[in-house]
Formats: sequence, structure tokens, C-alpha cells
Amino acid sequence: MTSSIPAVETRSPAVPAPHAVLLDMDGTLVDTEGFWWEVEVAVFAELGHQLLEEYREVVVGGPMTRSASFLIQATGAKIALTELTVLLNTRFAEMIGGGVPLMPGARRLLAELAAHSVPTALVSASHRHIIDQVLATLGPENFALSVAGDEIERTKPHPDPYLLAAARLGVDPGQCAVVEDTMTGVRAAEAAGCRVVAVPSVAPIPAAAGRTVVGSLEEVDLRFLRGMMTGR
Repeated sequence: MTSSIPAVETRSPAVPAPHAVLLDMDGTLVDTEGFWWEVEVAVFAELGHQLLEEYREVVVGGPMTRSASFLIQATGAKIALTELTVLLNTRFAEMIGGGVPLMPGARRLLAELAAHSVPTALVSASHRHIIDQVLATLGPENFALSVAGDEIERTKPHPDPYLLAAARLGVDPGQCAVVEDTMTGVRAAEAAGCRVVAVPSVAPIPAAAGRTVVGSLEEVDLRFLRGMMTGR
């Protein structure tokens, strides 16, 4: 798969693996996938439609435009895509106004990466104003940068967000560890050439070459990531 993200000079091989850790947000670091679904169910109920539970696995982890388009098509709701995406984002922002719960192990992992000066990026399909709101809970100081879904032409499942994050950090994507919770995000990271730790949230994710599946972030620390990168 080709991409418009430019190649960059990478860091010295002397830098301990991983050269950077790139983390998804919803369902990976913060326990918000249920919030998104709650908002979607409520909005469509107001439009006179009931969302089937089976839709949840389709919309999880994807860009808002894809999820909203699917739900409009699946329900036949009479609402424009632009209007629906604005409505869903607005409702979600209101819901998390008081902060968001972190996934088990998230705070410890971020603190460990920061303590060892490992370059870290937040890579999400969520829009910038949502990311900035969540960063208030996660701690913006824990990330060198963040990539939002509405700031890039092609977001997940395309590799572009992860290629962009690696480029901005000046590292080789192949030397990056990515932490994701959905197949949409896993496909994006693997297409970028990254090694992946999958922490499934809503739907199961099978193990595969270059991919390690764990039960929670409590199993993931810097030693674990180094071992994954070196094949130990």
C-alpha cells in the first residue's frame, strides 16, 4: 500500500528497541469505547432507530465518517453524514467533560516510558478536539506528539497515521511498537510496518506474525516491548 507520507532519516541503531511507542487512545489507554457506543445508541434512538448490538463490532475503532456512514445505511436514518458526525462528536465531548477512566495499566506504562525517555505518540482516529480533551486526563507531557483523525487525509485502517507519527518522531516505523485495541487499528499499524501489541476491547483479535495479543496493559511494560521487538 502506498502513502504520501515522506520517508525520513531514522535514529541510530544504537537506540534501544523500541525506538518509539505509538499508542491508540479509545479502548487502549482510556475506557471510552463503551461511551462512544452509548452516544451512538442514544442519538439513533432520538432519530427513531434501534442499533443492533452486532453493529458495535463494525463501528469500533474506525474513523467517525466510516462509522456514521455505516449506521446511516444500516438503519435508514434520515440525517446527513456531516450533521451526524458533528452531533456524535458533540455528545461524546459532553459525556467526557468530567474526565475519562483509564484502562488498567495505562498510567503505569506511560510513566515508565516517560521515565526512560522513550519517544511516545498518541495516534487516534478521533478528532483533535476530542483528543485534546482526553489528553487532560492522560497528561499531555507523556506524549511527544499526537495525530488526530481529522488532521490527515486517510486515517485508520490506512497506515498513514502511524507513518506520520514515525516520520515526525524521526524513527523507522519498523522499529516502532504500536499498542492497539481493534483490528482496524492493528491493520493500520501493520500496514505501516510496525510491531503490534493488541489489547482487544470490544472484539477479539487473533495472534499473528509480528503481533502479540495480551489481556490488558497490565501485562505490558518496557521490558515486554523490548522483548517483542527483538523476538524474545
